[in-house]
Amino acid sequence: MTGGVVTGSPVNRSPVDRSPVDRSIVTGAVVVGIVVAGLAVAVIAGASVLTAVMARTIVTPPRKRIDDTRVIDVDHDIGSVSLQATADSVLPGEYSLFFDSNAGHARLGEVLGVAPGTVTRALLGVYYGDLATARTGRLSGWLYRSPADQGLDFENVLIATTAGPAPAWLVPARPVEPTGPAEPAMQQPWVIQVHGRGVTREEGLRAIPVFRDAGYTSLLISYRNDGEAPRSADGRYGLGDTEWLDVEAAIEYALLHGASEVVLMGWSMGGAIVLQTATRTHHRNRIRGLVLDSPVIDWADVVAHQSTLNRLPVAIARGAMHVMGRRWGGLLTGQAAPIDFLRLDFVARANELALPILLLHSDDDGFVPVTGSRKLALSRPDIVTFVPFTVARHTKLFNYDPHGWTGAIRDWLAAQASASS
Repeated sequence: MTGGVVTGSPVNRSPVDRSPVDRSIVTGAVVVGIVVAGLAVAVIAGASVLTAVMARTIVTPPRKRIDDTRVIDVDHDIGSVSLQATADSVLPGEYSLFFDSNAGHARLGEVLGVAPGTVTRALLGVYYGDLATARTGRLSGWLYRSPADQGLDFENVLIATTAGPAPAWLVPARPVEPTGPAEPAMQQPWVIQVHGRGVTREEGLRAIPVFRDAGYTSLLISYRNDGEAPRSADGRYGLGDTEWLDVEAAIEYALLHGASEVVLMGWSMGGAIVLQTATRTHHRNRIRGLVLDSPVIDWADVVAHQSTLNRLPVAIARGAMHVMGRRWGGLLTGQAAPIDFLRLDFVARANELALPILLLHSDDDGFVPVTGSRKLALSRPDIVTFVPFTVARHTKLFNYDPHGWTGAIRDWLAAQASASS
């Protein structure tokens, strides 16, 4: 075998260029990576904090209502007050102005004039406090502080709840004029008023007259953690998932004291509480129906809306719901038990409802979106009477249109009485 020589161009094996420029690029890339990772961690940590804060805020009862409207001028001679113009302060109708952190209370009437940033309203009276020195206040749909302000006889009673004795106002129905020989006292229907989040039973006072005219005794209740009723062990709202037990106790009180049947009326979060009661009570056959004013029908919708109002990403709202709905979330919120949001969603559970419902809600509520009410009404036209409002804002439907609001309740009560006779 003959050997040979391999010839050809040599392979170029020049050394790798390890100049300082390349080292700086590598170093810079590492730094950028560390910074980006750090920012990502910071963003995630910040989002987690916001999520926890939002969740804790939702379930924690506020200690006081915040003054959110500047008092600009008071003229007692002509009976007027000028306020910072806001979506609530320019509303037509009569309202209360609580000022100086609830140290004072005034009654406001019609809008007299609007200028850039300012609205002037009729001043109908000052119940207490010095409005002339007030700098801030807040408008409320409450017009009264107790049934006595309406000239009504009433009794302070206690409802025996699982959290302890809860105070309530009992306002008897209008006396029935005798039409013949004396007869044994007949049982009468009762309405149980359930107020919303962050307020107390005064919210339901404006509804007493229309129910009283229809022959109803009114029971205006407090419930756990509202500042009047006993505090639960954790001192946290259940958003309806726990408070319904106090409404159940109120139903039992009413039946024990002569109620033939009851109507449950819920305002805002009180609507969520009433819906829980209607589907979990042991006395469903004694409930004639539900009246809901600006109600929470689906908490996911409300929490998402609140995140938007506070300029937070919707992801924060979803995270807050997740935290409140998990047992471990109690470490962040203080809850003793998670909230079952599926059980609180009556858009999804619409087919489980059976009682007649009167739904009153403003399209521009501003706090609890009307979306849930409209979806429920659309799903269950067989049982839901939906009366939409505009301009009226949250739980101020009576103030904005007292005749329309009262008429809707009066007509609905009459229809239920006819249906059950």
